[in-house]
Amino acid sequence: MSADLTHFDAEGRAHMVDVSGKDMTHRIAIARGSVVMEPETLRRISGGEIGKGDVLGVARLAGIMAAKRTHDLIPLCHPLPLAAVTVDLRPDPGRNAVDIEAEVKTTGRTGVEMEALTAVSVAALTVYDMCKAIDRGMRIAEIRLVHKSGGKSGVFEAR
Repeated sequence: MSADLTHFDAEGRAHMVDVSGKDMTHRIAIARGSVVMEPETLRRISGGEIGKGDVLGVARLAGIMAAKRTHDLIPLCHPLPLAAVTVDLRPDPGRNAVDIEAEVKTTGRTGVEMEALTAVSVAALTVYDMCKAIDRGMRIAEIRLVHKSGGKSGVFEAR
């Protein structure tokens, strides 16, 4: 792991990284996370029995919208022209969880890791919000970057 923290200048002040000298490359980031819940909550989500509507569909849309607004949410993130954002939510009855995966693509001078992580985070928060009336004990878990490609640092694959 590099000791260089790119969002700080020589005096230790936070700043936006200058990416103007970087090459334009195709960049992809994939993030994953889960919302762990009571078995009955997952059953009701899967059966379309949540009074607020289609939990997985609304969370998918919320994740996509969040990826597009990451620069408004995370200080120092660059606004990026996203080429594609996909958010997939899958119930896992064996773990009583909804697993979330977001993939974000662009061609640009900086990566889309924060956009993928934001998409998963907001999708998970949306699941929580839509189901909190029946299960306040839900846990948002294991949000992490699992893949990144493009740019000078190359490919990252989580272990």
